[in-house]
Amino acid sequence: MKQVGEEQQEILAELDDSAVVEYLLRHPEFFIRNAQAVEQIQVPHPVRGTISLVEWHMARARNHINVLEENMTLLMEQASANEGLFNRLLRLQGKLASAKSLDEMLSRFQRWARDLGLAGATVRLFPDRWRLGAPSGYTHLALSRQAFEPLRIQRLGQQQHYLGPLNGPELLLLLPEAKAIGSTAVSLMGPNADLGVVIFSSRDPQHYQHGQGTQLLEEIAMMLPDLLERWIERV
Repeated sequence: MKQVGEEQQEILAELDDSAVVEYLLRHPEFFIRNAQAVEQIQVPHPVRGTISLVEWHMARARNHINVLEENMTLLMEQASANEGLFNRLLRLQGKLASAKSLDEMLSRFQRWARDLGLAGATVRLFPDRWRLGAPSGYTHLALSRQAFEPLRIQRLGQQQHYLGPLNGPELLLLLPEAKAIGSTAVSLMGPNADLGVVIFSSRDPQHYQHGQGTQLLEEIAMMLPDLLERWIERV
């Protein structure tokens, strides 16, 4: 016959965490039947050494509430930021849509960017997707896709946006008349990213950096082609 001590060891070996948890889930009244014992249970605490099970549960509940409050604050901040973004885009779209000519539209776009403290905003279009040749008068907007391709591969890769500095030849290609540009945001335009680029430029080398949000850039890059089609025919 097995000794009592051996039998107890076998029973304890079978009572792993999952077995205890399963038992408690099946018998929630355990805590009611053993309320006094539950109050006496002590659990490890990283600061106080040990605390009662009740205190431990209350601390977990407080932490859970704190997490919920932090998440709610974050959601409210995001909602406020999204509302600000929507209003900013709505005002820009209204200004551009009410322009009487392409030059006026681009001038308003430039002024909008400068009001934000930027050096400027520039639109360049791929001539294989837009009719930019004479006598259109829009040849200055043309950007050779072949000339742009090395920059796209180097800076954008498979992305639709690049935020950061450009070297001398790259700036000369995209912004031939600009001076003292420290950083740029370059975004491909159109749903298939094949219509051209919109470039925001800043004299501050740290203004545009990798890892910054691109939601505003995405919305503008999607919005501009429809506005440009009022003045320039698509191929």
